[in-house]
Amino acid sequence: MVRRLLTPRWLLLHAVAVLAMLVCFRLGWWQWDRSQEAGGTFQNLGYALQWPLFGLFVPFMYWRMYKLDQERAAAEDAQQAEAAVPAVPEQPVSQDPPRRSPTEWRRAAAVEQPEDKALAEYNSYLAQLNAKD
Repeated sequence: MVRRLLTPRWLLLHAVAVLAMLVCFRLGWWQWDRSQEAGGTFQNLGYALQWPLFGLFVPFMYWRMYKLDQERAAAEDAQQAEAAVPAVPEQPVSQDPPRRSPTEWRRAAAVEQPEDKALAEYNSYLAQLNAKD
């Protein structure tokens, strides 16, 4: 796996990650200096605390990309291994169940499900309300 980290894509990601971290920490330091000046505000102090957090987000995303790349490589290796194994002939599939009309499906569903007393009372109540209208 270390060999994959030396590909041109990953070398570029190494450089971008280090550069992004350095820029974020430098901006945090700059905001800290600004907050300590006579014209500094609490906003500068807030940014001085925010920029290092952004800088710490970079290694997290770098680690996440590394893990996703490992998972992708493992999946590719599994696919290649699966392709190399001769396929086992499948068992014949049984025939499809007989086709039913919608009425037959409703009857079968009604037989399979016991009637709920509360649902039956509610349906009769709705029928009475419908009859009044």
